Amino acid sequence: MHTRLVWDLPLRLFHWLFAASFTGAWLTAESDTWLSLHTFLGYLMLALIGFRLIWGVTGSHYARFSSFLYAPRAGLAYLKQTIKGTAVRHLGHNPAGSQAVFLLLGLGLLTGVSGLFVQGGEEQHGVAAGLISPVLGTIIKISHEILAQIMLLVVAGHLAGVALESWRHHENLSRAMITGKKATTPTAPAARPHYFTGLLLVLAVMLFAGWWFQSPDHASNIALIKKPLPENALWQEECGSCHQAFHPSLLPARSWQAIITQHDRHFGDDLGLDTQTARALLAYAIPNAAEHGVTEAARKINRSIPPKDAPLRITLTPYWIKKHRAIPADLWRTAPVNSRSHCAACHRDAHTPTVLKMRRYTPPCVKRALISRLHTTALRLTCGSSPCLPAATQTLRRRHTRPHASPP
Repeated sequence: MHTRLVWDLPLRLFHWLFAASFTGAWLTAESDTWLSLHTFLGYLMLALIGFRLIWGVTGSHYARFSSFLYAPRAGLAYLKQTIKGTAVRHLGHNPAGSQAVFLLLGLGLLTGVSGLFVQGGEEQHGVAAGLISPVLGTIIKISHEILAQIMLLVVAGHLAGVALESWRHHENLSRAMITGKKATTPTAPAARPHYFTGLLLVLAVMLFAGWWFQSPDHASNIALIKKPLPENALWQEECGSCHQAFHPSLLPARSWQAIITQHDRHFGDDLGLDTQTARALLAYAIPNAAEHGVTEAARKINRSIPPKDAPLRITLTPYWIKKHRAIPADLWRTAPVNSRSHCAACHRDAHTPTVLKMRRYTPPCVKRALISRLHTTALRLTCGSSPCLPAATQTLRRRHTRPHASPP
């Protein structure tokens, strides 16, 4: 038996990059902290699918779709034959494997496109920003998650099929997708390596990743296109003179009504607003309040507040409290945080008036406190009511509360 190149370099690169992008997107789907990476991987997966569709027409023999077009019935029959041990070995994609290829490409395309509309609807970010309503974006998010779960099942089936055929035909199919070579007869056609195309593919992915993650907090390009929030110079001047000018979308209209009409008793201070200025501020706040759902945070804040409640502080809303519940109470009085209202200590673009989703940055003091809490929890699980807990906890507190320089 001789070995021949079956899988060209661009096809192998696509295979592993596609697998890595889907795996990474799946693992980062549930956390806002990893949203930038999740979004990047979604765009990368769509770009890879676009490349594969082109390569399926212009690539080498075994990469072309025409070489493995089989009816679904043929794929099912081949799977049964493989289980029985009577299936004929294929040098390229076999009938069952071809079904997995087309399914994964189709599901990946649907999952990626639905993700664009989720980003455009819920977040008002990305290439679909403003094209659909937040409500429709939330509905599409359900289909996005279902498609991802179906895709995961197909991936599991594909891996099981690879393992089964590797066992039945006594060859390592995973290794073949790394080296590109498979054992065959001398007369079997060999694929062209296409090194230059593979190099271009790697370079394109690297350039895209470098552009996406060019900022220190890996979030500058989370929105390729942003739908800006409504701004108001008077709001910035009056509210920003004493503290950060929080956008009206962070509280419901009834809260702003109470805050502005009671401006002479503004948390112990008299703002000294004349009637015309107060009316102008309300004219901006009311139509842009949380009820109108101009951002994802606004919608979640509004849903968390009981209809009859009118909190006068953003930090008293149930959604805010839930999002910040892991931060110890004493950390709010520690530099550089100093106050619950100092959003910019952890959200670097909090002062941007048109911000749609604040970029998160965790100061060292918060990191140390969270690490200490995790250690304490682990010790409780390990020691129980043992005397080792208080001493160990004090040691950890000393270790993680040493003074550090504040970030610039």
